[in-house]
Amino acid sequence: MLGCTWALSAAGPARAQPSFANDITVPAATAPAFTVKRLIGGLNRPWSVAWLPNGDLLITERPGRLLRVAKGLQAKPTTVTGLPQNIAVDGQGGLFDVAVHPHYATNQLVYFSYAEQVPAGSRTVLARAQLNGAALQNVEVVFRMQPALNSSRHYGGRIVFDGNHMVFLTLGDRGQRDSAQHPSQHAGSVIRLHDDGRIPTDNPFVGSSAAPAESFSRGSRNIQGATLHPVTGELWTHEHGPQGGDEINIIHAGKNYGWPTITYGVNYFTGTAIGQGVAKPGLEQPLHVWVPSVAPSGMAFYTGAHFPQWQGNLFVGALRGQALIRLQWQNERAVAEERLLQGQVGRIRDVRQGPDGYLYLITDAADGALLRIEPD
Repeated sequence: MLGCTWALSAAGPARAQPSFANDITVPAATAPAFTVKRLIGGLNRPWSVAWLPNGDLLITERPGRLLRVAKGLQAKPTTVTGLPQNIAVDGQGGLFDVAVHPHYATNQLVYFSYAEQVPAGSRTVLARAQLNGAALQNVEVVFRMQPALNSSRHYGGRIVFDGNHMVFLTLGDRGQRDSAQHPSQHAGSVIRLHDDGRIPTDNPFVGSSAAPAESFSRGSRNIQGATLHPVTGELWTHEHGPQGGDEINIIHAGKNYGWPTITYGVNYFTGTAIGQGVAKPGLEQPLHVWVPSVAPSGMAFYTGAHFPQWQGNLFVGALRGQALIRLQWQNERAVAEERLLQGQVGRIRDVRQGPDGYLYLITDAADGALLRIEPD
């Protein structure tokens, strides 16, 4: 890959101080000329996009609608029926991610995450269903976060399949920070399951009292971006800090990422310290940190042929920052950061590389859009 050197790391080595966004820049000359093409508009708070093997697109809208768009994008999006009725559309809640099973061609399974409303509050749920045209059939919940909490914040909700068809789901702390370190709660975890919801026997907390058996890692505040590294296959994530302290991490089995015991962020309004500082033995350090916050959401490594200068780079959407952030890496350390489209397209909720090798963006707005980045 160009412009990048990868190190195949062992699981969870001790990490030195992370790179900081304010300390690195990239020369403008490295950016290729590109055009942003608006493909679909009029989307109501879209959250995620995924592709079916035939080239059709699936797009989620947080208020509780799933759309199917025919390949070529010439026809009007069709609303998919069969979503659960108890989606909690409140605060940050609603319908979140959508992912296509690696064997969709034979099983027609799609997976989606959402906030489920129950008497005790709400919780993040992972469900799957067979997609028949524009209808979900045989809807099945494969995971429910426990416990439900009386909060409408920090649901997480990103879905990633790995190379072994295990499915990862990210969870936030639900706005109740101490829950991310509670040994009996799912909050603040990355969940790892078989595709049918069974708990893998090699999950790190199976038989342990430190965390629920579904958990693969602990101690995250609100992960809204997750993707597999194209070379190592490792799960990379980013999460929202409080006032500052947004992070990028590699998720290793059984590791604790520190929230709220350690963080590079501070309390809102007062600016006072949170927890016990920025580092503590036994807790993981991030790869990269943003202070002040950019509110990251959506994330993808670029491996396509359209922009050879960008191969191996990581692209992150920014909600508060209203930009597409490009990060170049060397030995798991960010050595360059560039902010593209700053203030030009709005809040970027999702970033994906499509099967055609282009970068696609979803913008978070009442009149949200699907955008494609193309070479000039």
